[in-house]
Amino acid sequence: MSFRATVLTLYPEMFPGHLGVSLAGRALERGDAQIEPVNIRDFATDKHRSVDDTPAGGGAGMVLKPDVLAAAIDAVSLEGDTRPRLLMSPRGRPLTQQRVRELAEGPGAVIVCGRFEGVDQRLIEARELEEISIGDYVLSGGEPAALILLDAVIRVLPGVMGNASSGTHESFETGMLEHPHYTRPQVFEDREIPAVLTSGNHKAIDEWRQAQSLELTRKRRPDLLDPEA
Repeated sequence: MSFRATVLTLYPEMFPGHLGVSLAGRALERGDAQIEPVNIRDFATDKHRSVDDTPAGGGAGMVLKPDVLAAAIDAVSLEGDTRPRLLMSPRGRPLTQQRVRELAEGPGAVIVCGRFEGVDQRLIEARELEEISIGDYVLSGGEPAALILLDAVIRVLPGVMGNASSGTHESFETGMLEHPHYTRPQVFEDREIPAVLTSGNHKAIDEWRQAQSLELTRKRRPDLLDPEA
């Protein structure tokens, strides 16, 4: 079964973007995944093809209109479509590797790319959009965030990575950051590869990598080890 992503956006030309090359590009060529960008503006009903309006209660910026966005969602997500509906939003729950894995195991997703000040809350509730954030910062729109989400999902689809174990020994897959990596030459600018890695002792190597992962996580992301901290 192919992973099918329908992306609702004001800038369909931004897709597939970087996903058209490398691992993701080959996955798209094989049909392992599909990305279908749909222009939200096609569902506007006035002569100006308006998709936004001023925020109720006043304030800066504009808000995506619920009626236009609802029509777009309903057109691409018909009755019986089991794909989750996602809204890329800085106020959403942080995207995790666990959620990436869950999405990759499903049929795909309908992804709404926000713009301006955001999306009418009534639309979010009425169409049961799951708000997802890729970090504690604000972008000019949801498109780059959608590309990042899709990159993370497509790479873990079955058969996309050449080595099936490649995706299981990375940062966040085990709840910790990944250990450091080294390759030849043995000495680079007076820095040597740690001796344990060339010892041939696989038990010692595994223990070293585990210890390095733990130390890096303690220093850089202690929240991964103690979410309550």
